[in-house]
Amino acid sequence: MKRFELSFTFLQLPLDYLTLVAAGFIAYSLRFSDTVTAIRPIFFNLPWNKYWPLVLVVSLGWVLIFALNGLYRVDPNRKFASDISRIFMACATGFAAITIYVFFTLQKFDSRFLVLASWILALIFVIIERMLIRGLKAWLYHLGFGLRKLIIIGNENIAQIIKDGLTQKKYLGYKIIGIYPNFSEENQKQIKNLRPDELLFADPKASEDDAVRAVDFANENHITFKYSADLFATISTNMAVYTVAGIPIVELRRARMGAWGRIAKRLVDIIFGLIFLIIFSPIYLIVSLIILFETGQPIIYHNERVGQRGKKFMAYKFRSMYQKYCVGQQFENGEEALKNEEKLIAKQNSKAGPVYKIKDDPRVTKFGHFIRTWSLDELPQFWNVVKGQMSLVGPRPHQPREVANYEKWHKIVMVAKPGLTGMAQVSGRSNLTFDEEVKLDTFYIENWTWLLDLIILIKTPFVVIKRKGAW
Repeated sequence: MKRFELSFTFLQLPLDYLTLVAAGFIAYSLRFSDTVTAIRPIFFNLPWNKYWPLVLVVSLGWVLIFALNGLYRVDPNRKFASDISRIFMACATGFAAITIYVFFTLQKFDSRFLVLASWILALIFVIIERMLIRGLKAWLYHLGFGLRKLIIIGNENIAQIIKDGLTQKKYLGYKIIGIYPNFSEENQKQIKNLRPDELLFADPKASEDDAVRAVDFANENHITFKYSADLFATISTNMAVYTVAGIPIVELRRARMGAWGRIAKRLVDIIFGLIFLIIFSPIYLIVSLIILFETGQPIIYHNERVGQRGKKFMAYKFRSMYQKYCVGQQFENGEEALKNEEKLIAKQNSKAGPVYKIKDDPRVTKFGHFIRTWSLDELPQFWNVVKGQMSLVGPRPHQPREVANYEKWHKIVMVAKPGLTGMAQVSGRSNLTFDEEVKLDTFYIENWTWLLDLIILIKTPFVVIKRKGAW
């Protein structure tokens, strides 16, 4: 592990401690402020000269809880969302420990505000402090400090994709110093001379002997070894192991979400689907009027899609094309429009695989270009969410003619209810290949958590604002 990473990890410990102490001190000053005392007078007797040493001791205990929750583990690839969940759990544990101590020691302490405010401020301050540390680290990476030197070995296409991704995302902290098609003896000498920090084996179909040699080489030269997962590893992240008649059996579960998870997710979809319908109602009115004045009715376009377990439904969208080019039973010239679309797909399709995407589509109106760019055309799909045909987060649904061309492994995405937004939408949108979309959606299905849904929902408006991959 590089000294750069170790230094930042070590720096976090005293900073966390100082942040927790500051939260305790500020909570005390807030309790004695005129605003709070006017609402609730002070009845407890805890002078400052007794309070501040107590804060110093309690903060040490909280830092220990942070350590037990893995917040000081050296992992340069750990997501910030993971840190937030760990910080929340650690602060909740600290809050519970204080409450239990006061209860069992029968301490007469009548300031619930002081305890609660300290907990809330600690949670907020530590998250902000960690965010600033990550920002500082990303800035130093951008300037070229502390970069991890990486060697990529394997398939040229995969290696190039990884190289492009890491080059664009400098904040990840990688510097690619070499790409080799295989792990030959000659390449080993060159790699050793380059003194890399990490070795990425990007050829999942390589022979087992080559992979073992690469691992042995990395261990011998104190290099971190990583490899890109093959398709089987992608779809087998959610496994259950048990015995039948004394024989170990591994079950590949189709989805991580259990029965109660599906019930809770449905309730969340209904509640927030209705809330978003109300919030966006002024936009619905404005968009509807502009479409009506520009090209007339119908305003809402019904597009047949395939949802969970292959069930078909009509997805609602604001119509963004001229009526004569719209396909489907909703329009009289649907068959002719479908033939025209097939010609455009043959000429201007920008995606490989079963799903098509027509670049510079001449059928789209001027206002249609605008609402597509800002994803406003998909706002009516909140009705699909409320009706239970879609979810707020999940894989995007596709048309029956596209699904008919799926490969077998693509169909795993139909295990989950399709979503308004999803892992693929916040990771590249139209810039991704269909296989990449399926792998991302598979990861979502196999690793679903409420936190993951929340992260995707928070990221979605920022992705829309950037307009990357939207057209």
